[in-house]
Amino acid sequence: MRFKKFSFFVFLLATTCVFGQQNDNSPYSRFGIGDQHDQSFNHLRQMGGMGASYVDNFHINTINPASYAFLNSTAFDIGVFAKYTSLKDSKNTNAFWTGNLDYIGLAFPIYNPINEIYDGKKRNLKLGMAFSLAPYSVVNYNITSFDSLSYIENVAQNYSGKGGTYKVQWGNALKYKNFGVGLNLNYIFGTVSYNRALEFLDHPYAFNDYYSNDIILRGFTGDLGFLYSKVLNSKAVSANSAIPSRKLNIGFHITPSTGFSTNGSVLNVQTQSAIVTLIDTILYASDLKQSGKLPISLGFGATYYIGEKYCFGFNAKTTTWSKFYNEATDTKEGDLVNSSRYSVGGYIRPNYKSYTSFLQRVYYRYGLFYNEDPRLIEGKQLSSYGLNFGLGMPFVYQRKISHVNIGAEIGVRGHKTVISENYVKLSIGVTFNDDEWFLKRKYN
Repeated sequence: MRFKKFSFFVFLLATTCVFGQQNDNSPYSRFGIGDQHDQSFNHLRQMGGMGASYVDNFHINTINPASYAFLNSTAFDIGVFAKYTSLKDSKNTNAFWTGNLDYIGLAFPIYNPINEIYDGKKRNLKLGMAFSLAPYSVVNYNITSFDSLSYIENVAQNYSGKGGTYKVQWGNALKYKNFGVGLNLNYIFGTVSYNRALEFLDHPYAFNDYYSNDIILRGFTGDLGFLYSKVLNSKAVSANSAIPSRKLNIGFHITPSTGFSTNGSVLNVQTQSAIVTLIDTILYASDLKQSGKLPISLGFGATYYIGEKYCFGFNAKTTTWSKFYNEATDTKEGDLVNSSRYSVGGYIRPNYKSYTSFLQRVYYRYGLFYNEDPRLIEGKQLSSYGLNFGLGMPFVYQRKISHVNIGAEIGVRGHKTVISENYVKLSIGVTFNDDEWFLKRKYN
């Protein structure tokens, strides 16, 4: 009961904090609906992002909803991050720190596996459910350029934007023998503000131009996932339990294309610096109801396990961003291009049964990734690459084994483009587990 009260308290706290701004300055977030937030929870991110096929009895995988039915324990997961970014163009360099709440999730098996022990009967059918809340996309940039014209000196052009979207997720899954299928229902919502300004610095009576576009976005999406898990040496394990099992997981997930609606307002005014007053309202419109379309996303992966000691897998994902459009920002089909992401990773866990060495029970995770972004910069597709690593450290909370997942991501985005970005992202996630939910003997 204390676990449930603690989870509820953290959920309320996180729901408040998740809407805080990240104070980032990413020029590329000006395009599309902003920078896509990594939907993987911390333990998956430390392995490059193996969400399509990874199954863990005690951690949440929201990427493939079929994984919920493989859980053996209730899991409450919350993560935070801090990110150091260095932006560089041909003349300038800017470095800064950002950070925020990363995600919060709760997942549990509908039928507690301990009941099978009490009943002396093994069930072929398992059910799981999950809830989560996380940022979906982030818009935050502030760029100023200074130009000099032959007839007008010192012209400043400023482009800024802030806001983002968030995703509330509810998922259900079913597992029968070695096969699992799951469905996520997602509600995406948020507010984004885009602004631009043109100022003539040396001419106080010139007309300066200011434009703002505020958009409220809402829409529903869904994720459908499939998983197949097979122990390859089941006969040998049955004959000798000391032999480590060799298991292969194959997973696939799809996010269909769905529409979204926007309600926005546009304001365009002119001012004069000398008298600091409004000269003219060129355009004002409110309650602008428009629409857009999110792309199809497909993911596939395979993960190979050797007992509880080794894990290795790969993941591939593609998204048809060329079909994306947003009437509120005049983004048309074809303005973006299709994106893809490839990753490999895994973990080493020396001896999870060790009673004498804490380090033997730790997950040592690693991963690599390469990502082709949907945005084009000067006709070239934006790309990023990097490496991940982290530790999954077990601890005891209310006589249950839980985990602290500490990781880092080192990456580069926009290499050899007009603005290159180098970053280091530090993440901490805590997973609390409880195997007493839906325990039949507890309530009889």
